[in-house]
Amino acid sequence: MDMIIKTGIAKSLLTVLIIITVNLGQGAAQSADCISDIYTAEINDTSLHYIECGEGEPMVLVHGTLGDYRSWIGQMQALSQNYKVISYSRRYHYPNPWPEDASDFSVNIHAEDLAAFIQSLDLGKVHLVGHSYGAFTSLMVARDYPELVRSLTLGEPPVTPLLNSTSHGESVLQNFLKNAITPSHNAFQNGEIEEGVRLFINGVLGEGAYGNLPTDTHISMLENARELMGEMNGINTKDEDSSPFFTCNEAGQMIMPVLLVEGESSPEMFGLIHDHLERCFQDVDRAFIPDASHDLKIQEPVFGDIVVAHLQNLKMQSK
Repeated sequence: MDMIIKTGIAKSLLTVLIIITVNLGQGAAQSADCISDIYTAEINDTSLHYIECGEGEPMVLVHGTLGDYRSWIGQMQALSQNYKVISYSRRYHYPNPWPEDASDFSVNIHAEDLAAFIQSLDLGKVHLVGHSYGAFTSLMVARDYPELVRSLTLGEPPVTPLLNSTSHGESVLQNFLKNAITPSHNAFQNGEIEEGVRLFINGVLGEGAYGNLPTDTHISMLENARELMGEMNGINTKDEDSSPFFTCNEAGQMIMPVLLVEGESSPEMFGLIHDHLERCFQDVDRAFIPDASHDLKIQEPVFGDIVVAHLQNLKMQSK
């Protein structure tokens, strides 16, 4: 099984993982008809499309850059054996409307949308699972709306303000901007949309990564390219809302259990951010996925297995 878990309760978590994996393997053979129906929530003057599957405690999946609700389809059937799972498309993502003026693009507005989305569906407290930009969005919701969050799973959130506390962290961030963000932004500025996406993906996942992705993934990424362009405009204009201030002290005040999921081959920046968060959260575990980069293999069973095992272990501890 492709994963490494760094936690004081690793043995019991691994035991739960074996049990859950067997159960999920049996459930995965069932019909996936529940993901064929697409719903719409009208919140904050926009429409957010989503799919849902299963019953039980609610779990909301929050996709990253260039993604949408489809990013999690590979996880839906397995996770829904234990939870009511909802995957939605963030503002500005397929198939949601793209307004003429998207100058308000920011982590903060995505967090406000997510909180309103959870409230509009009357979900109560949810298990919040976020990847990349979606993880940063989830972190902001957990900080500002703790009454909505039962547990928090963060897959490499780009909380870049945490890197400014050390010279090494700042250097790593600048290298990331130089190798991934700036080349991609320049391509977008020249009207080279697919080239901008390619440069970004290669900068995040490794040289040649974009070319190794299947054609349908290229298509879905291009359908969300405007979102990436908006994100980069915020970064390059140093818009504070695009990467809001977040401190270790704020993390230390958050009492919900947190799981940090990390790719073994991810850019160093994300590992440094997780190092900070691991020191700051009160109740935190950390899991590593071997042979994974920033994509975290979210379309493969290992990611969902880790999440379910963590949550089941929390239940065992609470008894």
